[in-house]
Amino acid sequence: MRGRKPVPTALKLARGNPGKRPLPDSEPRPGLEVVIPDWLSPAACKHWSTVADPLRAAGLLTALDAIALGLYCEAFARWQYANEQIVKLGPVVKGAAGYSVKSPFVAVANTAYEQMTRMLCEFGMTPSSRSRVTAMKPDDTSPYAQFVKKT
Repeated sequence: MRGRKPVPTALKLARGNPGKRPLPDSEPRPGLEVVIPDWLSPAACKHWSTVADPLRAAGLLTALDAIALGLYCEAFARWQYANEQIVKLGPVVKGAAGYSVKSPFVAVANTAYEQMTRMLCEFGMTPSSRSRVTAMKPDDTSPYAQFVKKT
């Protein structure tokens, strides 16, 4: 596929629709109820709420995003494990022939890091993508918001 990837409508709204183009009204709007995938490892499950809760609060996480967020959490868990091993064993270890070689955990950590940064960009969680996001105005159409406004 050529060209830039389309920006999700939720991100356009969070950024204040900087292009001022009409937003699609036929885009699917999946529910916001996100269930943690059952295939996540225990380490990835621990990291899930750290990322999912702020995304959910910003309205950027939907049920369709659970797999992508799960992949991010797995990459984070893999990076964390590899990084712990590098700290414990060092970035250079003795090879089978007795010579010093780069630890295989360095390659695992680097690959997981690249996967994490790609997924962070998908969710708008890097410093550069976050700098383009502005706070969303509260929804005044709900009955509760209208009640609070009157009092």
